[in-house]
Order: sequence, then structure tokens, then C-alpha cells
Amino acid sequence: MKIALGVTGCIGAYKAVLILRLLQDRGATVQVVMTRSARQFVGPITFQALSGLPVITDTFALSETSEIQHIALAQSIDLLLVAPATANIIAKFAHGIADDFLSTLLISTTAPVLIAPAMNVEMWRNAATRANVQTLIERGVEFVDPEAGYLACRTVGEGRLAEPEKIVERAIALAARRSSQSPISAVGDLRGERLLVTAGPTCEDIDPVRFITNRSSGKMGYAIARAARERGADVTLISGPTRLSPPPQVDVINVRTTAQMYQAVLDNLDKATIIIKAAAVNDYRPAAVSEQKIKKAGGNLVIELEKTEDILAEIGRRKGRRILIGFAAETQNLVENAKSKLSLKNLDMIVANDVTRPGAGFDADTNIVTLIASAGEIIDLPEMPKYQIANRILDEALRIKFERLQLQNHSERPVGDP
Repeated sequence: MKIALGVTGCIGAYKAVLILRLLQDRGATVQVVMTRSARQFVGPITFQALSGLPVITDTFALSETSEIQHIALAQSIDLLLVAPATANIIAKFAHGIADDFLSTLLISTTAPVLIAPAMNVEMWRNAATRANVQTLIERGVEFVDPEAGYLACRTVGEGRLAEPEKIVERAIALAARRSSQSPISAVGDLRGERLLVTAGPTCEDIDPVRFITNRSSGKMGYAIARAARERGADVTLISGPTRLSPPPQVDVINVRTTAQMYQAVLDNLDKATIIIKAAAVNDYRPAAVSEQKIKKAGGNLVIELEKTEDILAEIGRRKGRRILIGFAAETQNLVENAKSKLSLKNLDMIVANDVTRPGAGFDADTNIVTLIASAGEIIDLPEMPKYQIANRILDEALRIKFERLQLQNHSERPVGDP
């Protein structure tokens, strides 16, 4: 999907940099358009370096083609997002004034428009601003209203730009409905499905101070939960300790240990139709946990480890007709090891990645994966944002379910039926 990000001149312009990165994390191509006053707060080079595209700042700037630039952009985008939007640009939009690139783009595009205002509290409450906002709403423009808080003018009240994550959630949902190249195959195509997703690491205590864990950030599992919810599924996310914000409208169950995750999965298994186990679970834990901090002493410290619960294998034994997808983080023999796990755990598909490759390691925003289905199909995906990979995984889950239903319907057809 392609989004035009309009940046206007106020102190909140610096947050547009984070909005740009979050949009990219969700698989969007972002073309930044800056007003003249916006350049007083953030330089175009910052946006260009991050977006990989020249920033548009001038209506009359020469382009590399004979196209009229604002018309070409207006026709190619899936969303025009203006964040932050000043009272001035809102007034221009409401009255059809087109005296710079951004205002000209607005009246040239048929794409959805989302505006995130940011201004002084009295400017936001002013009757003219309220009337302009209402005019745009009546024309189909959508808003992410500013939030209350401490403002740059050293007053407290409504007017602060909404949180970037909230703006991006609305933007992606709007753009996905229009985009023919969206990583979301079809908005609503998971409606009626109930996904159970696990994410993040587990932690196993050694003593009150120390524990064993791994480097999982939880980003892949959270991306799957977010994408599935946006496609209409009811989603339960069982998460180990992470620093991530819960995806909107997702039921989140926080756990810490492997035993806790095991129990949470079993408690929620019956209602699930698709299970995607992206968590990186510890395979071992200390056989005994010291009640007091273990003090340093002479010689080496030996800790006996015991196996933890094999959550994926247990789901495989109980899955019935549910779709079960697991993950394999490997450092060697990627496909061979993944196929072995696929068979041993009774999975419908496994997502394998070599965590030693740049762009595919722990805590990265991108991943490079190989999808291996139990029927034998192997799909190698190039490096891409985890949100895009999440949607590809969901695409394959639906494909597997559809093929299974077709096979079932064929086997139940009476002999002699065409």
C-alpha cells in the first residue's frame, strides 16, 4: 500500500518521523509531503533518509518524468494522512484553497483522507476550527482527534497530537480497504475465525535475582495478532514478557514461565480455530529454584536443568481439525530441521528462519522466512517487515483451511454426483 504523509508546521512535526517508521513497519510505502512551515521544525533530509524517497516540498519542483506531480501522486496513493495538521491547513482544506502541494493534493485525490490535528487548546476549540472540522467530516474526511496534555505553549488541554501508534492503526485500516496491493489479502476474510497466538520469550527463575530466558522480542507474534484482528478474527494473544504495546481489540494474557504459558494455551485451546505459536519457549528450566540469592563462591556453579512442558507437541496431539502453525528459529540446516519439527509436532505449517542472517535476527523489525507446509509446499520469502510476513502466514493458514474443506466436501459427495 502507498500512503502520502503530509507534515505541516507545528512542534508536533517531530512525531511524524515516528509515524513514518511505524507505517513502514506495517508494510506501507510512504511519500512525505512537507509544507514550507514544516521545514522550520524538521528537515526534509530526515524524512528522505528514512523513507528512501525524495520529499515533496514545492508544487513547481521539476520531476524526472513529464507527469504532473500532484496528479500522479493523487492517483497512486491509498491514503492521504496529514499528521500533524495545523488549524491553517484544516482551514485551507475546508475552503478548497490549493496554494501549495499538500492542499492541491487533497483536492486532487479520491483516496481516503485522515487528519491528525495538533495545535493550541484555544485554537482547537475556536468556532472557526470546529466549523472547518465539521465541514470536512461531512465530506467524508476522517479525524484522529488531538489528546489532552501539556502543550508546547506551556498550557494544559486538548490539542496535543494523538499518539503515533493510534494514528498509524487508523491509517493502515483505511489504506487497506482501498489498496489493491495491500499485504492484507482481504479485509474481513478472517471474520468468524478465532486465533490463538503465542508470542515473546518465557523466563525460568534460578533464584530471586537471576533467570534463564532468550532473545525473543515478541514482535513477530504481536504482528500476527494485530494483522489477524484487522482481518476480522477474534484474537487471543498469550504473551511472555515484552516491551510491546498490546494490539488494539486483542485479548492479551500475560505470562512469564513456560508452565504458565502451557496452562494458558490449554485453557484457551478449545475455542480456537487457528493456532499460531510464535513464542520462543525455554526448553529447559532449573530443576530447583533457590529461595535466596545464590552468592558467589569459589569454584564453578553447576545448575541442573530439567525439560519444560512441550507446548507445541501437546497442541499437536489435541488439535483435531484446527490449523496449527509453529515456528523454527535455526542457526544451521534450516529446512531439514524445520521439516523434522513439522512432522514431530503434527503441524500444518512451520515458519522457519535463520536467526544468524542480517534482517532476520531477534528484535529486528524485518524477517526472512521459509514457509513449509505439511503437504510439502515450500515458500521462500525475501526480507520484509514482520507485519507483511504476518499477513503471508495468515494467507497460507486460510489456504490450508480452504483446501481441507474442499477435500472434505469431495469425500462426502455421494457416488455418481458430478
